[in-house]
Amino acid sequence: EGSKEIYFAVIATSITLAVVFLPIIFLQGFTGRLFREFGIVVAGAVLISAFVSLTLTPVLNVYLSKKTHSHSWFYIKTEPFFTGMENGYRRLLNTFMRVRYMAWVIMAACFAIIFFLGKTLKSELAPLEDKSGFRLAVSAPEGTSYDAMDKYMDKLTNFFIDSLPEKRYVTSMTAPGFISGGANSGFIRIALVEPSERKKSQQEIVAWVNKNMPRFNDGRAFAIQEQTIQVNRRSGQPVQFVIQNTDNEKLKQALPRMLQAVNNSKILQNADADLKFNKPELRISIDRMKASELGVSVQNISQVLQMALSNQQMGYFTKDGKQYSVIGQVERINRDDPNDLKKLYVTNSKGQSISLNNLVTIAEDVTPPTLFHFNRYRSATLSAGLEDGMTVGDGIKEIQAIADTVLDESFHTSLAGASRDYAESSGNTYFAFFLALVLIFLVLAAQFESFVDPFTIMFTVPLALAGAVISLSIFGQTLNIFSQIGMIMLIGLVTKNGILIVEFANQKQLQGIKKFQAVKEAAVARFRPILMTSLAMSLGALPLALSLGDAATSRIPLGIVIVGGVMFSLVLTLF
Repeated sequence: EGSKEIYFAVIATSITLAVVFLPIIFLQGFTGRLFREFGIVVAGAVLISAFVSLTLTPVLNVYLSKKTHSHSWFYIKTEPFFTGMENGYRRLLNTFMRVRYMAWVIMAACFAIIFFLGKTLKSELAPLEDKSGFRLAVSAPEGTSYDAMDKYMDKLTNFFIDSLPEKRYVTSMTAPGFISGGANSGFIRIALVEPSERKKSQQEIVAWVNKNMPRFNDGRAFAIQEQTIQVNRRSGQPVQFVIQNTDNEKLKQALPRMLQAVNNSKILQNADADLKFNKPELRISIDRMKASELGVSVQNISQVLQMALSNQQMGYFTKDGKQYSVIGQVERINRDDPNDLKKLYVTNSKGQSISLNNLVTIAEDVTPPTLFHFNRYRSATLSAGLEDGMTVGDGIKEIQAIADTVLDESFHTSLAGASRDYAESSGNTYFAFFLALVLIFLVLAAQFESFVDPFTIMFTVPLALAGAVISLSIFGQTLNIFSQIGMIMLIGLVTKNGILIVEFANQKQLQGIKKFQAVKEAAVARFRPILMTSLAMSLGALPLALSLGDAATSRIPLGIVIVGGVMFSLVLTLF
């Protein structure tokens, strides 16, 4: 008889919870790859649990329960407490039923909390984990020699060895081949001791490093922390913004203004761009008319420059049985100054030596070492770090606002790196959330053979979301991919309360009881099951919210959303 009474409720709640994970399973992009197995496991476990609860559990209850009508001492001790709780709930419910309009007030308040308080939550892809390590991106002005760059790297390395007690080891590389850049680039990797062995967090150490880097003015260095979720192998600054234009000159003019505005921001820091107009270049213009009059061809001039500066191998000679290369290049002392080019001579058609100073004009200029394209447009990617307490969402809003002010309509913009991952994940999870709502409504409508009952049950969702938003705000957590997945889970978890009450109320109405009385009896009858299941779900998620275990930072929002949403919804759903 008990199985018959709860059969429909078990089927409805189980299918509802399983359906929630269908959108997660079929999500595209890295969000789908990240949570696909999670969704399959939970949905499968719920369906198997429903089968067991309707088949094996009743059989085991018959064979394992004691064949006695007396109650245990534990029941005798605790039953008065639960009976008093039920009686108190019945009195409160009767009082609330007399002011039923308050339900609409509470519902409106929950929607207001979701909208207004939700807008104040900071957003990011995932909370930053303490991975006991970070790296420094180091660069020097274009044209810096390898020797000068190596000395600069040694200064930085020695500083960390001497001044950073939390270090485990420091690795540095000058002009590494696995990152873009030439002899003027470097890479430093700093591994820290475990969090339990140091007083400062990784974020505090990185902030201290960035604060001290301006002391070393031979170049530019800033610390970069690895993102918790890294889609691409190459890690970079959390905020990456691409500006595109068909006109390279416009890019050249707009880039300094963008960098200046970003550096002046109170949200972003350590701004940099991959497109740099800082590569020294000499432009040699040949006076062709004068060269022709003096019997000098353009080929003669180019050959002289090639032999003087190219470090080209001209041939070999043998001495004492050994072969040596013949290298064509003047000594360094005679090629350090651009004006040294004017001291070179070229032989004309008559065999006379003519100074290049009479034939060429030399102009100094700067050009970008590399040209970049994005979606077939010429582009420049701006990268920036975040000030303490700021998130990727704050950084994207700030840099987009700067771009709207600085750039004209001829520019196109896009996100890259971690910023692009954040934007894609947000869009995917919002789509999954609304799809889960639609699927659950359709499933409930099919089960109840009504559109009214599912609509009533779905009102539990905003109650839970309001609780989740309040919990995130109280505990200072962000709206990220884990908290968003938690909110999707809440849809299935909290509709269970509504299903239990509505389904039992329908049974009472079929027995001839009036709707008003049937609802009150159903709510009181389902009080204990709702209380037990909600507490079980909350206690199950409590270890996540309490950040127990290593690398638990990213799981905290998931636990807080489930505990806060379920408990807040529990209190309000009962009324």
